[in-house]
Amino acid sequence: MKTQTEDDKQGQFIAEALRDRKLREKTYREQALKLYPWVCARCGREFTSKRLRELTIHHRDHNNENNPPDGSNWELLCLYCHDNEHSRHLDAEQHNAVTPGGEQEPPSTYRPFAGLETLLKDKK
Repeated sequence: MKTQTEDDKQGQFIAEALRDRKLREKTYREQALKLYPWVCARCGREFTSKRLRELTIHHRDHNNENNPPDGSNWELLCLYCHDNEHSRHLDAEQHNAVTPGGEQEPPSTYRPFAGLETLLKDKK
């Protein structure tokens, strides 16, 4: 069982991590909004300052720690396209998508009929 001080330390650590993340996001979000037009790179929807909160910054390589100052790893996506992009990425990971030059593991290694020939010979 955790003591109160352990809970306090854990809560403080989580709060600091969240605060640091928001500061990092704010920094690269502001940079991206200065670099790129306020248009979703997928659906082409245009945004005004009133709806700008619906425009998100997407990391092309899916690594939110990779934030080059030239913005080469970012693209602006609306909330819907951003969710769709991450869903597609997760689906590809789950299905062991083959990358060019890579190898794909077989979908299953289970062999239901392994040893069947031996069993049939034994019955004769």
